[in-house]
Amino acid sequence: MLGLMQDRPLLISSLIEYAAAYHPQQEIISRTVEGGTVRTNYDQVHRRAKRLANALAKLGLSEGDRIGTLAWNTHRHLEMYFGVSGSGAVLHTVNPRLFPEQIEYIINHAEDSVLCFDSCFAPLVAKLAPQLKTVRHYVAMTDPEHMAALASAGIPNLVCYEDLLADSSEDYEWPQFDERTASSLCYTSGTTGNPKGVLYSHRSTVLHSLKASGSDTFGVSPESSILMIVPLFHANAWGLPYACAMNGAKMVLPAQHLDGESVYRLLRDERVNYSTAVPTVWLMLFQYLDAHPEIDPRELSLRIAGVGGSAAPAAMIERFEQQFGATLMQGWGMTETSPIGVINTLLPQHAGLSEAEQLKIKLKQGRALWGVELRIEDDEGRVLPHDGQAFGKLKVRGPWIASAYFKAEHDALDNDGWFDTGDVANIDPEGYVQLVDRAKDV
Repeated sequence: MLGLMQDRPLLISSLIEYAAAYHPQQEIISRTVEGGTVRTNYDQVHRRAKRLANALAKLGLSEGDRIGTLAWNTHRHLEMYFGVSGSGAVLHTVNPRLFPEQIEYIINHAEDSVLCFDSCFAPLVAKLAPQLKTVRHYVAMTDPEHMAALASAGIPNLVCYEDLLADSSEDYEWPQFDERTASSLCYTSGTTGNPKGVLYSHRSTVLHSLKASGSDTFGVSPESSILMIVPLFHANAWGLPYACAMNGAKMVLPAQHLDGESVYRLLRDERVNYSTAVPTVWLMLFQYLDAHPEIDPRELSLRIAGVGGSAAPAAMIERFEQQFGATLMQGWGMTETSPIGVINTLLPQHAGLSEAEQLKIKLKQGRALWGVELRIEDDEGRVLPHDGQAFGKLKVRGPWIASAYFKAEHDALDNDGWFDTGDVANIDPEGYVQLVDRAKDV
């Protein structure tokens, strides 16, 4: 017997529709690549995302076409998150920090039809353009004022993002389609071979966003002011753009300005209470504060500093607690896990432990979230106990875990449907994962 409930597809367009309807004036603050600041809101992002969807249709794009981006965290890149995926096309965020030959491979492998890029990447795009076999249109994510400087770059079929939107209507109805439709595409770093494409779906993205909003993860709410340091090209910025829209949270986008002073000023001026970054960025913030002892970090509103990409050292955890009055929350994940796999939060029974005993727990990667199943196996495939002692290959499965790589000849799962992360770990009786080593570089 089936339940008698409405069956509505889980689509990314529903997130920005909700944010615009119920949190229209919630601020989204964006630094720009050129150095200015744009203050917008969910209503405007929604309107511009619909203009973008119409503009893509004018360019001849249709469902399933890949739209590449070489861009930092800005309001325009955010608009593409909703305008591209919401229209049924696939947003392909390319990591500009990779070697040019890797970027060339990724864009050709994805068969991007359009490449949108920040103006600072114009020299790179001009160099790559002759080798990009499928790109028909190049879109500079800037305004007419700064477009003039790109005219001599020699990029073919070049158009201005703001001109595209100005020439398009915001009268657009988001299409309804199967929630398993591809929504976005991210590639692994490819340190042991060619990068591999991870193709997310609308369903996996919305489910991941629901869990990312939970109190045991990012705790996103309308009271959140989130500085999104983690790049929009790194596994969809850990899913935060979608979770913020789902909950009407304030977003602060720093573009490429990640030096200690820039991060401090955004934390201060936008009263940021949550931020996510790799340890290197937090270390640059510490260096700036060390050079300015007159600043009291406790005057900031920061309460949670998320960290991923590599393990957080004990000194970093202690500094956030003692000098900022903030909790450093680390986690583990990868492109193939959307990326949230485990998050480290203490359990109620840990409240009575000493600071040293709590720190031992905080140094672990964390516990699995609902929707993520974990197990460890030895080299013969035998499942090992979660006793905190046995260690083996860390495997994972769940509704936002990759089942295969894009255009691969076979799936990425073992015979039991588990994805091998390439990590070696142990899991203690409370479920905390401790990474021990890498079985391979991914």
